[in-house]
Order: sequence, then structure tokens, then C-alpha cells
Amino acid sequence: MEEHNQSSLLKSKRFLPFFCTQFLGAFNDNIFKNTLMLLIAFSATRALGLESNVVMNLAAGLFILPFFLFSSIAGQVADKYEKSSIIRRVKLAEIFIMLLAAASFVTESYSLLLLLLFVMGTQSTFFGPVKYAILPQHLSDDELVGGNALVEMGTFVAILLGTIGAGLLMGVEDTKELTAVAVVAIAIAGYLASRKIPKAEPADPSMKLDFNIVRMTGKVLKYAREDRAVYLSIMAISWFWFLGASYLTQFPNFAKTVLQGDSSVVTMLLALFSIGIGVGSMLCERLSGHKVEIGIVPIGSLGLTLFGIDLYASIPSYDVDQPLTWLQFIAHPESVRVLIDLAGIGIFGGFFIVPLYAYIQKNSRPERRAQIIAANNIMNALFMVGSAIAGIVLLGVLELSIPQFFLVIALMNLVIAIYVYTQVPEFAFRFVVWILSHSMYRVTHKDLDVIPDEGPAVIVCNHVSFVDALLIAGAIRRPIRFVMDYQIFKSTLLGPIFRLAKAIPIAPRHKDEEVYQQAFDSISKELEQGQLVCIFPEGKLTKTGDINEFRGGVEIILERNSVDVVTIALQGLWGSFFSHKDGPAFSGRPKRFWSKVNIVGGRKWQAKDVTAAGLELEVRELRGDNP
Repeated sequence: MEEHNQSSLLKSKRFLPFFCTQFLGAFNDNIFKNTLMLLIAFSATRALGLESNVVMNLAAGLFILPFFLFSSIAGQVADKYEKSSIIRRVKLAEIFIMLLAAASFVTESYSLLLLLLFVMGTQSTFFGPVKYAILPQHLSDDELVGGNALVEMGTFVAILLGTIGAGLLMGVEDTKELTAVAVVAIAIAGYLASRKIPKAEPADPSMKLDFNIVRMTGKVLKYAREDRAVYLSIMAISWFWFLGASYLTQFPNFAKTVLQGDSSVVTMLLALFSIGIGVGSMLCERLSGHKVEIGIVPIGSLGLTLFGIDLYASIPSYDVDQPLTWLQFIAHPESVRVLIDLAGIGIFGGFFIVPLYAYIQKNSRPERRAQIIAANNIMNALFMVGSAIAGIVLLGVLELSIPQFFLVIALMNLVIAIYVYTQVPEFAFRFVVWILSHSMYRVTHKDLDVIPDEGPAVIVCNHVSFVDALLIAGAIRRPIRFVMDYQIFKSTLLGPIFRLAKAIPIAPRHKDEEVYQQAFDSISKELEQGQLVCIFPEGKLTKTGDINEFRGGVEIILERNSVDVVTIALQGLWGSFFSHKDGPAFSGRPKRFWSKVNIVGGRKWQAKDVTAAGLELEVRELRGDNP
């Protein structure tokens, strides 16, 4: 697992054809759309008999409208039928659409091109749910973040290249003819790539398609709301598209009126933003340790806000006689900070969006995954329309400057982030775990594949420090319910963290009978629901570095729920700030930073074979001489 990375996926037949297909599709969308927009802006409005702004907004609306109308149907289709065949049919349709578009470009049939923009949006609508629903079927869990990172990087690079390509096409003499050739050639290349995509079996072939758009849109949104964490992840992704659309829409006027640059500065801003998202996306796999790690999503939120605020504060104060080229712009020392901020917004945007997409894919019910992704596409489109309305209100009605507009959306991002993370504590908990395991500790693990991928089990481990549970949670892919001494919940520092983790408090029976009984009831309920439960049978932190005697709590648990028990051991934590070495934990300064901690998996015990003494002996052997 630790040797593979995203680049290895680009050599895999499971992923490369799909990546090429989606990249070429996004590239063609943007060549077609941006060239048409430029033609409308500079020459087509006379032929249509309408003002440029009216036609531009009409074109943008026509492309996004199908996402509202047809996403629910597209989600059903993606769940009912084999996915690679759907992709091939969608790409074949793209060839026919682009042949009509080519003829329309050559004959300057702009009304038909606007209609084809709607049809192209429809084609993209049907590709969207398949695009994300197919990944979990072709990629393993430890490849899912890397795969999504490549998809997001590819999408934004395609947007960038499509925008630049459209500008280059507008600069040549035979614009319409070359555009006609380009869009058809790219569509054919995309179809050829799609023919190599491996099969992905249908999730629910017995489903009956419902073509009632209103009813099905409501139904897929209801499916998305069934899991609150998934639904709020969809809302967070949609908010990112609100932010992205807000920045991208304002780049031309921002470059012209605020930065006093020419069109090459607009292209540079777009390039920095897009490349930043690509870089951030590609870094996600390394930061997440090859697993779906939502702990880096709050880092993305924080970066989006901080760089957004700094962008407002970093506007250059120079005055020039004529618009600056991009080379002249970067030559000004004051400009560097603006460029860093835009790149930073892109990078942290990548941190933000990639784990969320992977989380939705991993945690959605397989038979409804494509429909939930369709719900995501509907909300994305709604938020992008919302960004346009926000721009009209804040910039037009309230007459804010563009830097002030950027400041407002950066602060809005902070408010929305706080709301999401308080509603879904798992995000905040995973953030704390990620920070801890990447600051004071360097955590490695071995043989943790002994822990089942699904179904209930009890994990037993030695107890060395107050952060044992956090480090274990960071190393194991599945959510875990930890059983912790009730006194720790009174801690100002750690109490809120373990409440976020939904840890189960337990007290000695002679001290608090009610808490004791409630703990075992809660453990039983979690196991009945197929969850992992982790206990520390010593019942207290070691004060000597040695393992204390295991108590019989695990045997009581197994009397009510006959489940497997897995042994693991912590190595290297004795002597850390959170352990009792040389005095009570938290006394004095932290003793070590970046300490190497190892978590070692043992074996799986059947319930009938479990004894507290036997578990203790095995954990002692696993830990060895490295307390």
C-alpha cells in the first residue's frame, strides 16, 4: 500500500482509459463552450439580434440547465446498467453532437450552436454520475483518494487548456473551421479511449426507471439526506463550486480593473488557480496516507479562508498608463503576493474537495451511489447559479468592489465550515487525529489487515498514553467506538475530543453503577450495528511502562455479543508528553516531538477461545521490548 501512488494508476488498464475519457470530455466541453462564448462576445450578437450580455448569460444557463432537469434520470441509468457501456454510448453521442456543432460553426448557425450547448450539457449530465460511481468499482479503498485526485487534477487542467485553446483558436484566421475540426477530433479520441474501459457491473439492474423529473429529483435528494455526513459532504462540495465559480467569473474584471492587466493576466490567474487545485489534489494521497481521510478537509477550509482574506489585503497599489502584460505584472514585487494567494486558494481547494468526493463514493450505498452523485450534481449546479446571483447582488446592488467580494466569500467559507464540522463531529475528530499524528508522532503500522473490513469486532490494546485512541483511529480505516474511563471526559483538553469521537464512557462498578451498566449497553448496541469497538483491558494508563493485568471486561462483552476479538499493540509511546513516565501526564514540557510510534496487529480470536489472560499474553508478545 505504501509503495503505490497516483502515478501507478496512470499505468493501469483499470484507470487510464477512464482518465483519458473524462479528460478529453472536459477538454472538449471547454473548447466548444469557450470558443462559442468568444464568438458571441465579438461577432455573433449581430446575427442573433440580441445584446452580448444577454446572449452570454443565456449560453451559460443553457449549459447548466440539463443538470437540474436530467441528473435524477442519469443517476438511475448509471445504477441500473453496466457503466462502461453507458460511457461509450455517451461518448458516441458526443461525436454526433460535435458533427452538428462543426457544421454550425462553419455555417455560422449560432442559434443552433446555442441549442447544441444545451444538448452538450445534457451529455455531460449523463456522464457525471457514471464518472464518479465507477471509481469505487475499479479501485481499491487505498486507491480511491489517488484516483479522485487524478480526476480533479485532470478536470481543472482540461478547463485551463480548453480556455487557453479557445483563445488561441480565436487568434487565427480560420477560427470556425479549425474549431469544427478540433471538437470532432477530440470527441472521436474520447470515444476510442472509452472502448478500453473495463466493465463495471450494474448496482441495481432490477430498478424500474422513473422519468418523472420532479418526482425523481426529490427522490435522489432524499436518498442523499439519508446519511447526514454524506449529505453535508455534498453541500460542502457544492459550496466549493460556489467559491470556484465566484473566483473564475470575476477573474476577467479583476485582472482588468483591479490588477490593471490585459487578457494574458486573466489567463495567468486562471492557470495559477487551476494548477493550484491540481497540485493540492495530487498532494491529497500523500497527506491522507492512501486512505479516505476527511481530517484534511478542515485544513482545506482554513487555507481557503486565510488565502482568500489575504487576497483582499494584498491588492497592489501601483498605477499604470496602459494594461500590463503577464510578464510586466509578475515583474512588480507587489504582484507576487496576489499570485501566491491565488495558488494557495487552488491548493487548499484541492485538499478540500478530493477527500469529500472519495468519502461520498465510499460511504454511499452501492445500489444508490450513482443517484447520490446525481444529487451532488444537482446541488453543484444550484450553488453555481447561486454564485452568479451573489455576484449580481454584492457587486451590482450593494456595489462592493471585487476585492471586497472576495473577502465576503472567504468569511462565508469560514462560517459554513464551522457549521458543517459542528454538525458532523467526525470531520473535526479526524482533523485532530491527523494533526496529532503529523506533529508529535510519526505513526507506522504493521499487520492491521487482521481487522475486518466490515462487521462487528472488539479490538483490545495496551494502554500507554491519553492519546492511544487517537493514534489508533488514525491508523485504522474504519470508524471505531472507543471505551474510555469516564474521568477523561472531564479533561478540558481531551474531553471535547473524545465526545466528538463518540467514545463510550465507563466507570468502575463500585464507583458508578449506572455509568458501568450504560457502557456495556452502549457497547452491545454498537456491536449489534456492525461497528468496531476498542477497549483497553488494563483499565488505566501504565505508570511503569509495563502492561498492567487485563481485566475481565472483554469476557462480559462477549457474553452478550459473540463476536471476534482482534489484538493490537502500541510501541514507542512510553515517555511521550501524554504518558505517565517521570510523573503525571501533561506535567512539564512535551518530552519528545516526531516520535516514532508503531501499531502492530496480532490475530483474530473467536469468541469461544477468548480469555483476558490469553489476550494479555499475546499483547505483551506483540509489544515486545518497545513500550
